[in-house]
Amino acid sequence: MSEQFTDRLWKRVEPIWDSYLAHPFVKGLGEGWLEQEKFKHWLKQDYVYLVEYSRLMALGSAKSNDLKTMTTFANLLHGTLNMEMDLHRQYASKFGITPEELEETDAASTTTAYTSYMLNVSQRGGVENVMASVLACAWSYNFIGKELATWPGAKDHEFYGHWVEMYSSDEFTELAEDCMKLMNELADGKPERELAELEEIVVKTSLLEYMFWDMAENLEEWPVKVEEAAR
Repeated sequence: MSEQFTDRLWKRVEPIWDSYLAHPFVKGLGEGWLEQEKFKHWLKQDYVYLVEYSRLMALGSAKSNDLKTMTTFANLLHGTLNMEMDLHRQYASKFGITPEELEETDAASTTTAYTSYMLNVSQRGGVENVMASVLACAWSYNFIGKELATWPGAKDHEFYGHWVEMYSSDEFTELAEDCMKLMNELADGKPERELAELEEIVVKTSLLEYMFWDMAENLEEWPVKVEEAAR
């Protein structure tokens, strides 16, 4: 069996994704000692991230050249809006945060940089650019979820167990595999120059994913507050 494009990508992203598992935020999540204030910050930032992520799925559907690809992006959009974002709303309710408050969250600097990069490369290129920009998020979260599910007690944790269950679930695994399958189909037959560009998008979004975990761990917003800058 010939090597798939995602096999090539895996060789580049595996060391980056392995570093996620050693990150204090992810480790704390899996071992159950993560401070809830940090999780709350991730929750709100990831919610506004997912709004832009959903916009990318819609863009992918619009850029699709055939009904099958359009349908795949539409299904991914549905899964993000109704499965993943619902998990955030459920967790938010435990903190007394309303869906309206989630939507009104100001994106932190890393969140802004990440979503802006994805939207930029997606609008610049074809549907394959869109798939490359959204791939790392779905695939790496499934990678993390399945790994944490093997850690003792992670799935049974009273607060974070539901997170691990969600991202290691058959439903989310199917969503991630749909992304991988579509990436391979869209990359098939592309010249090396274009493959290298797509690979770079996946690597950069993987690095931005690490920065996103850092942002949550450090309760990052912006280095200078607007009120202070206005003085």
